[in-house]
Amino acid sequence: MTTAPSPSSPGRPTHGGNRNWAAQLANCTPEEILDFSASINPLGPPPSVLTILAEQLQHLTAYPDPRYPQLRSALSNFHHLPMDWILPGNGAAELLTWMGRELAQLDATYLVTPAFADYQRSLKAFNARIVPVPMDLAAVPPQANITASTNCGLLLNNPHNPTGTLTLRKDLIPYLDQFALVVVDEAFMDFLPPEQQQSVLDLVLDCPNVIVLRSLTKFYSLPGLRLGYAIGHPDHLQRWQRWRDPWPVNTLAEVAAIAALKDRPFQQKTWNWLPPSRDALIAGLQKLPGLTPLPSAANFLLVKTEIPSPQLQRDLLKAHQILIRDCLSFPELGENYFRVAVRLPKENDQLLAALAQALTP
Repeated sequence: MTTAPSPSSPGRPTHGGNRNWAAQLANCTPEEILDFSASINPLGPPPSVLTILAEQLQHLTAYPDPRYPQLRSALSNFHHLPMDWILPGNGAAELLTWMGRELAQLDATYLVTPAFADYQRSLKAFNARIVPVPMDLAAVPPQANITASTNCGLLLNNPHNPTGTLTLRKDLIPYLDQFALVVVDEAFMDFLPPEQQQSVLDLVLDCPNVIVLRSLTKFYSLPGLRLGYAIGHPDHLQRWQRWRDPWPVNTLAEVAAIAALKDRPFQQKTWNWLPPSRDALIAGLQKLPGLTPLPSAANFLLVKTEIPSPQLQRDLLKAHQILIRDCLSFPELGENYFRVAVRLPKENDQLLAALAQALTP
């Protein structure tokens, strides 16, 4: 096999989904890359969203309303929460920045690790003190032992990224009273059907120290439009509004989100697709030598590998134009793990065949 690239290689992406970088290694066009590195719903974007985008192009000549009343009203109806408790953003990443500024005002922020790299970025940008809370990856399911601290913040995501672990709502509730500010990133929660979700959204009205982050780009396959939102006490959200640019959400992202929230058939189609596709991919990975996939409630799988993940990533790109996510941006995981999105069954089979070839001595 080829030599694995260094984590510090120039241009090496921190996040998944960088097809341009992958295409350079694979010597092909970005469109030819089969991307398993970004955890995006392969069923979308919904046709309803594409239709409204085409219809709304004429409105690009006008500025969006910086209050975003129509979008906030749609989210309010969707979640049955007051509009004042909702703040749309330029993807969840923008809102993470203001979350970092808010948490930096506390004595420290307890961060469940391994953690999404943007958490570190946003916290370090404002010189926040970070206290790592390591997950026990050997446990089934993986779990973290969180110690309460009254003048500190707690930042976690559910389902957890990158493990896919779903923490039960009843297990999160005790922490809501034990920290000055609790931020729960639920970017992948909507991949579970409503009766299986473990969201704390409904507790926000009674817990002014709780902020929930959500993304609309992963479930509806719209990462290029950049749209997320925060739900929390208006005091927090109004402060964030004063800190940021006046028009963070563009006109097309706004109308796309409103249409997506109404698309019940697409939502149900996704909930029908994911469990059997994920189960089949897990079963296929378990049959391959040197690979151990972790159980997941999300639309991605974390896989322990005996072959260094950057090396495996490079081999798959060069031989099959398939991109997997190495875990070098997660220091606790490094080259011992990789992550893959759950895609369509035919595509999942392509991945399994390519991995089988790459793992053959």
